[in-house]
Amino acid sequence: MNSLTITREQLCRMIDHTNLHPDAVPADFERLCSEAAANHFAMVAINSSPVALCKKLLRGSDVHVGAAISYPTGQTTLEAKLFEAENAIQNGADEIDYVLNIGELKNGNLNYIEKEMASLVALCHGSGVVCKAIFENCYLTKDEIVSSARIARLIGPDYIKTSTGAGPGGATAQAVRLMKQVAGDAVKVKAAGGIRDWTTCAAMLDAGAQRIGTSSSLKILAQFDAARVAKNG
Repeated sequence: MNSLTITREQLCRMIDHTNLHPDAVPADFERLCSEAAANHFAMVAINSSPVALCKKLLRGSDVHVGAAISYPTGQTTLEAKLFEAENAIQNGADEIDYVLNIGELKNGNLNYIEKEMASLVALCHGSGVVCKAIFENCYLTKDEIVSSARIARLIGPDYIKTSTGAGPGGATAQAVRLMKQVAGDAVKVKAAGGIRDWTTCAAMLDAGAQRIGTSSSLKILAQFDAARVAKNG
């Protein structure tokens, strides 16, 4: 998507409005969902515990509820990830963002990463739910990113995602381009982590990202609006 020609409506439909803070309380989720519904964001990105609450709050809207699975480390067993994802789906999740097992990837166990991805994708797609695989690129080498994206091209999650936002580094335009180039057109890329302004968001869109995960959605929209006013004089 070209950041120079994207409309406000298109941008909103690409934003996953995020609150993954461990100290978030129901009032925070009420605000998150109200903001998401008012702006027609694609999704609210939350941990799995408040899924049922957010599903209720968003009833009648066009906003999906997305659950982060094995967040933020990915260091849970496949069985635990499947249980958490299935439980989230039962509670109303429309999308699942799971963190792949970074340790197994770093250990070169690509068969495990493939099995894990295939299992989560099968569960999600069997339930009519979107599946996103989070790489957490700040811990990975270029070769490990490429290997993961090749597996994604084979298995077919809906999205591969740059980061959890909880690690020491977030999304980069370079990584987005690499992930998109390797995974191909059938798998979309979600950029997340450190996207706090329109300039950074625009760079991710121009690199090929088709979803943006951010807790700065309203700030980005305000800056987008200001940039359009300035452009149109």
